[in-house]
Amino acid sequence: MAKPFLRAAWRKLVLANYEIDPKILESYLPFGTELDFWDNKCYVSLIGFMFLNTTVKGIKVPGHVNFEEVNLRFYVKRIEASGEVKRGVVFIKEIVPKPMITFIANTLFKEHYVTMAMSHLWEEREDSRIVKYTWYADESENSISVEAQKESKVISPDSKEFFITEHYWGYSKGKGKTSNEYQVKHPSWELYPVKRATINVDFGLIYGDKFEFLNQQQPASVMLAEGSKVSVGNKRIIS
Repeated sequence: MAKPFLRAAWRKLVLANYEIDPKILESYLPFGTELDFWDNKCYVSLIGFMFLNTTVKGIKVPGHVNFEEVNLRFYVKRIEASGEVKRGVVFIKEIVPKPMITFIANTLFKEHYVTMAMSHLWEEREDSRIVKYTWYADESENSISVEAQKESKVISPDSKEFFITEHYWGYSKGKGKTSNEYQVKHPSWELYPVKRATINVDFGLIYGDKFEFLNQQQPASVMLAEGSKVSVGNKRIIS
């Protein structure tokens, strides 16, 4: 089998999930995919997390092993001719602090990475844990943070939380009637129940006018997942 393009651990994922009008996302759909719904509702998720122990084709690149990422994504599915249903995600934008990561991801995977100054905070208290991700756009400070319980819980298979975390394919637009597809492998994650969440984000500035309405909209849910080791497969072009 081909060696995965990337291996890493994704840890302490903060996921803020917003209901959204499906029409807003239609222009972002890669060829051959359709929107995936939970309970007849469409969602986008703002996600902050850490990449740890990252290797590309088995190689650790100095200065690019541990770093933050914040992304805005939505949920799709692709139905193969065999009837297999592949549940995946499409990224509106992915923010990282390293220009080389932006270059590689945009060049090889046709993603939408940008580079910004970033930082994170992980703090354990007597009865809770604090996780915060911060990034800077045009000198504007943006952040997403949670206070959660210290003990994690298994995600129920029939829950919205399961739907949000159990998408194992990535898709992006290709040339003409083609798309780029890659597989993401990881075990099911556990969640830390969230007590409080603070979201300080200028969605219009960072993600464009179509998403400015999220500045006034409360998330339908906010989650903190422990995460796990992951592998990202090589891109293939589908049509």
